[in-house]
Amino acid sequence: MLHTLIRLSLAPLARLVYRPEVSGTELVPAEGPVVLAANHRAAVDTAVLSLVTPRRVRFLGKAEYFTGTGPRGRALAAFLDALGYVPVRRGDAKAGLAALEAGRKVLEAGGVFGIYPEGTRSLDGRLHRGHTGVAALALATGAKVVPVALHGTERVRPAGARLPRVARVRVRFGEPLGFSRYAGLEASPAIRRGVTDEIMYALMELSGQEYVDNYHQRPGEAAA
Repeated sequence: MLHTLIRLSLAPLARLVYRPEVSGTELVPAEGPVVLAANHRAAVDTAVLSLVTPRRVRFLGKAEYFTGTGPRGRALAAFLDALGYVPVRRGDAKAGLAALEAGRKVLEAGGVFGIYPEGTRSLDGRLHRGHTGVAALALATGAKVVPVALHGTERVRPAGARLPRVARVRVRFGEPLGFSRYAGLEASPAIRRGVTDEIMYALMELSGQEYVDNYHQRPGEAAA
């Protein structure tokens, strides 16, 4: 109910202010498990995808956002849940497995799960090598993977900016990718890498970004 209310109230307002150009929504399967694999340009990407995708999308969110007490804490948790966030604890050795398990539950229930294969926002505007979690989810659940290219969100909320700005946003949904030919091979690192690279190639074609075959490194991080 709250999710529907937010979509009915926020979506028209966002369209009025930002006039997003959205194409390819008809390519998102109307039912069954779907992984939305998007490039990651800004913190507002998740909100944008939640508002323009024809089906409800679930994303990972920091568990501490859901543990606040009092009316304010409960209201924030309800709001984030309505936007599609799934609480997952981060920062320990089991965080990656917990994230994959959360995504798997959404997909096994026939839902839509959004993921950023690059793992973090691109600060240089280029598309970086994808982590193989996206492939692991698709292979384990049989979900279709829909690539999504976001443009302009980095101008809405530039890195370091505290408040959003008005800028034109474009969202392009691509043709669904299926990997049933690899059924039963999800344990193979080579297969997961190959599937991830295929997804990233589709994202590169859709977004027009320059592709860099290494993981994105934030300032101060050591190169892998």
